[in-house]
Parts: sequence; C-alpha cells; structure tokens
Amino acid sequence: MAYKAIIAGASGLIGSSLLTILLNEPAYTEITALVRKKTGLVHTKLTEILVDFDNLDDFAGEINGHVLFCCIGTTKKKTPDLTDYYKIEHDYPVKLGQLAAKNGVNKYHYVSSIGADKNSAAYYAKYKGQTEYDLQQLNLLSLHIYRPSILSGERKEHRPLEKFVNGLMYIINPLLIGSLKKYRSIPAKTVAMAMYKQSINNDEGVFVHPSDQIKQIA
Repeated sequence: MAYKAIIAGASGLIGSSLLTILLNEPAYTEITALVRKKTGLVHTKLTEILVDFDNLDDFAGEINGHVLFCCIGTTKKKTPDLTDYYKIEHDYPVKLGQLAAKNGVNKYHYVSSIGADKNSAAYYAKYKGQTEYDLQQLNLLSLHIYRPSILSGERKEHRPLEKFVNGLMYIINPLLIGSLKKYRSIPAKTVAMAMYKQSINNDEGVFVHPSDQIKQIA
C-alpha cells in the first residue's frame, strides 16, 4: 500500500531523521512537512507547507493522509516563557491530533519523553504526560506514543551541555541493566526508524513505547 504522511517537527533531531527515512522508503509516496520556514530540501515526494502553528485551523486542509507524525518539541533555553512552552509541547500536538481525527487521519505517532506523567511535579514531564492523556481522548484508530530517553545525534545548533551529557551516558549506559535499560541514551535515528516501522503496521489501539522497547522495534 502507498502511504501519505504528514510530519510536524521535521527540522528537529528525530524529525529530520524520520523525514529522510520516509523519503527513501517506497512505502511512502507522499510526504507533507508542516514547517515554520522552508528547509531547502527538494524531493519529488516532499511538499513543504509554511504553517503558523498558533492558527492551525487555517491549515486544516493540509492535514490529510494516512499517518501523522508529531516530533514537535522545544527547550527551556529556546522558550523560557512557560506559557509559550506549554503551547509548543501540548497545544500544538493536541490540535494536530484533533484536526487529523476530523480529517480521517487515523494513525498518529507522537514523540513524548521518558518519565512523562501528567501528575508529575516537573513541568517537562507533566506537559508531556498531559499531552499523552489528551491525545488518548481523541479516540484515534491508532495512537503510538514514544518515550525516548536522552537523545544522541548531531544537532544543527551548538549544545555543549548536551554533548557533555551524551559523552557521560556513553560511559554510564553499560551500567544500566534490567529495568534501568530504558534510561540508556538512544540515537535519534533509532527512534525515527521505530516510528517508521510501526507506522506501516495495521494495528489499532494505544501503544506506549519506552526507550528500551523503541530500540527493539528499530
């Protein structure tokens, strides 16, 4: 079957890897990337739509196809205002899900985070958990939630602290065994490959994938 994908967050660490996979895999013949600014990438399968995420209703017609991938996210450094942070981490993914459900896009793949919990005292985990919960209320035919641990991979922007943490995790990872495996760092490309593989399955229901299980899928 030939699939059409919609992807939001295609310029990020996971999103850019996922976009590359989708463009190279024959299962997908059309990809619509919802972007804030053009990436400059040219491909026969790819259509980039410049979107104002604060006014997603204006772009509802673009959210149509078989699968929606949401890799949207930010950091406290990029978005210090918690109101804006909540919009990006919660409101945008949920609104995308609402529009997808309305347009008959029944497969939604959402990148959350390890530790996501709507009752958490930590705002990052709380926002991710609230988003997961609200997406589940949309009753999509298929909802996949990915909870990766610390991501590794080459980012476009310079993040010295993240590079230090990844170096530290390289040493710590082998020590995390048994139930602690899910805390090992994980390459963004691995998450992207798991998302692709799960997206071509004809499954129904809600599926939550911890970091260690994501590695097994990929």
